[in-house]
Order: sequence, then C-alpha cells, then structure tokens
Amino acid sequence: MRNGRSWLIGVLVIVGLTVVAASIWASSDPDGLERVAEDLGFIDASQDAGFQILPDYTLPGVDGVASTVAAGLIGVVVVFGIVYLIGRLVSRRSERGAPS
Repeated sequence: MRNGRSWLIGVLVIVGLTVVAASIWASSDPDGLERVAEDLGFIDASQDAGFQILPDYTLPGVDGVASTVAAGLIGVVVVFGIVYLIGRLVSRRSERGAPS
C-alpha cells in the first residue's frame, strides 16, 4: 500500500506544480527562436507544422487560463504514461535477465 500511496502523492505534486507553473507563470511572450525570427525579420517566412496537437500550449476550444492548465495537465499525463511504460519495459527486461 505504501508504494501506491507514494505514486499518488508524486502524481498529485506534479499536477499541482503543473497547474501553478502553467497557469500563473506562463508567458505569452515568444520563445527564444520566435524572438530571434521576429528581431531579424524573417518570422513571416516560417511555415506551420502539418498538425498541431496543443498549439501555443493551449487547448483549442477552451479559453484563458483554463486552456493553459488543461494543456499542461495533458502534457503531464502523456509524459507520465511514456515514462511509466518505459519503466515497465526496463523492469521486465531486467527480470528476464536476472539469474534464477
């Protein structure tokens, strides 16, 4: 039970930090590459990606801070899922390779 509780506490801390960092301290200023492109005058020469999952760290159809928070939470869930799957694969591989 302790291991399950540790996971839950860890996930809640990450979600809490995501909500705070993504919603309160998120900047609407352009990132470094966008800023350089604006400063040097070639921002209009850029092309958008073929698809955008979460454009500009927002969730389409949701307005304001809630959009940024939702995008951050989706990012946390996706990264957590990928790391969890990698961890499971590595632990299975090490269990198979362990001497009996």
